[in-house]
Amino acid sequence: MPTIFDIPPQEVQQNLELLMQDLDAKIPSKKLDKNLLIASWNIRAFGNLTRKWDSDDDDSPKRDLHSILCIAEIIKRFDIIAIQEVKANIRALRDTLKVLGNNWSLILTDVNKGDSGNGERMAYLFDIRRVQMSGLAGELVVPNEWIKTASQEALTEQFVRTPYAVSFKSNDQTFILVTLHILYGKKSSDRIKELKGIAKWLSDWAKDINVYHQNLIALGDFNIDERGDLLDETFISEGLYVPPQLQNETVTRSIFDEIKYYDQIAWFNGTGNQPRLSMEFINGGNYDFVGRALANRTLSKLSLSYHISDHYPLWAEFKI
Repeated sequence: MPTIFDIPPQEVQQNLELLMQDLDAKIPSKKLDKNLLIASWNIRAFGNLTRKWDSDDDDSPKRDLHSILCIAEIIKRFDIIAIQEVKANIRALRDTLKVLGNNWSLILTDVNKGDSGNGERMAYLFDIRRVQMSGLAGELVVPNEWIKTASQEALTEQFVRTPYAVSFKSNDQTFILVTLHILYGKKSSDRIKELKGIAKWLSDWAKDINVYHQNLIALGDFNIDERGDLLDETFISEGLYVPPQLQNETVTRSIFDEIKYYDQIAWFNGTGNQPRLSMEFINGGNYDFVGRALANRTLSKLSLSYHISDHYPLWAEFKI
């Protein structure tokens, strides 16, 4: 049985070279003491893997060693990446970390229990040459007072998948990332309470001068359907800002060509009485790996979604 440390077959090596060339052209390069690249990626059912270079039709899961090399090649282009849909079984994540090497580290939550939690974890992978943890890590829990509030938009229970906040430092900049995966529900209105809840939590945190740090960036899968719909308005109702570069219709989130805005990277930019993020935003976008990752294999988009993901990674570059 092959392992992730074995020399890949020639066709895998050729595909990785194609993928690297495309990433070189589309993702900004890392510049020492100049920039910071933060990303978010919902990697579909990121759990177990099949230890083959090319999984067969009857293999489960479909994700194989070739897929892991492609995922790792994409991840290494960023300084830190929040990953959603990490499962209880972290074999694929462990192999990804092995490929990334000793310069990369990991922090993740325990599994969200219960059917609605879907057995998922939240994780951060980061390049320790560029980013270090700076002391804070914790899950966001709803205060009892919020649950007791008699408002149609108030949360009536804890988050289905608890948002995960971790503080990091790069150069002289300290910031807190908060990653989440909002409940999808049976209908879009099912997501409103969680979106309103996380926006209120972040707003209260950002305005409190006594907290650990006010440089907050929210990122993850918010399950927002359309730009300007009720979900989006709920999300930004507390002053969270999404840059125009990430609102462009060409920056899609799904490999299925849907104009959806599920994934977001957002922060406070000084509107009203909110603080302003101290890092200057440069640019952002997605990375479309279709036709590059596993390009030597004939796969439908559905099959590709189980090998790599149904979401594109979303990234933002900041000046530090």
